Amino acid sequence: MTQEKFTYATFEILPAQPADVGDILALIQALADYERMSDECVGTEAMLHKWIFEEKKAEVVMGKADGKAVGFALFFTSFSTFLAKPGIYLEDLFVKPHARGCGFGKKLLAHLADLVVQRGYGRLEWACLDWNKPSIDFYLSLGAKPMDEWTTYRLTGDPLENLAATTR
Repeated sequence: MTQEKFTYATFEILPAQPADVGDILALIQALADYERMSDECVGTEAMLHKWIFEEKKAEVVMGKADGKAVGFALFFTSFSTFLAKPGIYLEDLFVKPHARGCGFGKKLLAHLADLVVQRGYGRLEWACLDWNKPSIDFYLSLGAKPMDEWTTYRLTGDPLENLAATTR
């Protein structure tokens, strides 16, 4: 089964606005479905609004084709102790399946690279699921280097609460 290809007259990348929260959540849910993690996607519009627009803990840029949201990048400032400079950590980048193959993902990444350069930061980095070969191949084609010697660790839920409780 071949997927129908769409063509678009325009594509623009814009900083997300509070009115985009519904589109951001829908794109996050589509990403969670693609990554087979829908059961872990528990965010709400109110949560996104709080952390992105009120607390400013993350930034989002929207990829809009012919005025409709077809992709996004959610990122935040990180810091490299070795470079002694901030960087951008790309938490998620997603383009809807029907809009893939049009160069939108590359444009979103190029936009973030430009932000890194304009802000005087030292690097742009992200993680990718091991099974996501199309994305891995795409990142390698851009010159990105996998950090094979690093393993990501995560504490959430009860283990996080249990460790935190040891300080009380």
